[in-house]
Amino acid sequence: MNAQQNKQLVMQGYQLFQSGDIRKLMELYHDDAEWISPDSEYTPYAGSYHGKQGIAQFFARLDAAVQTIYFQPRQFIAEGDTVVVTGDATWIAKPTGRRFDNPWVHVFSLKDGKVARFRAYWDTAPGDRAFHPELTGAAASMPLHH
Repeated sequence: MNAQQNKQLVMQGYQLFQSGDIRKLMELYHDDAEWISPDSEYTPYAGSYHGKQGIAQFFARLDAAVQTIYFQPRQFIAEGDTVVVTGDATWIAKPTGRRFDNPWVHVFSLKDGKVARFRAYWDTAPGDRAFHPELTGAAASMPLHH
């Protein structure tokens, strides 16, 4: 697939996520795909996942942990088998009811028309504070296992 086709596949994935069709979204991933996001001991869905079953587990943890207020991909940049997407999200941490904003960057590596690797970048501190409001000051802004 060329860069434009890869970009279209990634855009389709975001549409499926936003419509809640995780089962159909999983069809866009290789069986052994990697899902890598920042580690955090405080954010229930943080960390790395492997294979479709692991990635489905990420989405289940995300759904159990947050309510989506706003999720918007902003820019799609495609070159070869890589698609980079920037965006913004606003969530509510279900255990605490606290709202937090998270700008993000997602990097997709595609192979044979499917996602082989997904890597997410976001600041973990806002989510950590939303899930654990007792985190303040230096403890809330320290890098956690990055």
